[in-house]
Amino acid sequence: MYQCCIFDLDGTIINTIESLAYTVSVTMEELGYGPIDEEHTKVFVGDGYKKLIERSLLYWGDIELKHYERALEIYNRNFAQYCLYKISPYKGMKEFLQLLKNRKIKLAVVTNKAYDRAVECVERVYGKNFFDAILGDGMGYPCKPDPAGVFSIMNQLGVKPEECLYFGDTNTDMETGKNAGLDTVGVTWGFRTREELEHFAPKYVIDSPKEAESLFLSAENKAVRE
Repeated sequence: MYQCCIFDLDGTIINTIESLAYTVSVTMEELGYGPIDEEHTKVFVGDGYKKLIERSLLYWGDIELKHYERALEIYNRNFAQYCLYKISPYKGMKEFLQLLKNRKIKLAVVTNKAYDRAVECVERVYGKNFFDAILGDGMGYPCKPDPAGVFSIMNQLGVKPEECLYFGDTNTDMETGKNAGLDTVGVTWGFRTREELEHFAPKYVIDSPKEAESLFLSAENKAVRE
């Protein structure tokens, strides 16, 4: 039976697309380019802010990435201001997470978002100390899909790979779960398509947090029967 659930942040437990699109757009505009719409932002995110900036600059024709270093500085300044812009939990996610807490399941977040910004977002939506652990960029671990951060969380929380479920919404997350040896759940309410998630053969692909609840209870009941 699962004892721990590890979640990606953007597109999984919090809808941050307006925040991300707005921040990268004002960054690009400060450099003389146009905005990045939400649909492109959904494709550009997932591998950390440096990749987001790189992909955005390439999109606007900066093939040699001449503005890359300056864009990183501008983005970080802007994101400190706008990281909470119009963020919200996905419908049913609070209820699902509370169900897990009620069953003493340990909860963690592993994200490629900068740690300080991740904590801001999680605490704004779910309150302080709701999750047992949060790990983000800048804490000394390589970005996902490298599994090092997930391994650190499991060690911190005292759980084994077979006791964990990993939830995410992108190809990066599916690879992270696989690389860490965890049962992985692809969620379709986030930033990428079902087809992309299924390509990486996660154990489950689900369409709503309510379905996640059913999935977890089914696993729990199976463990009881066994």
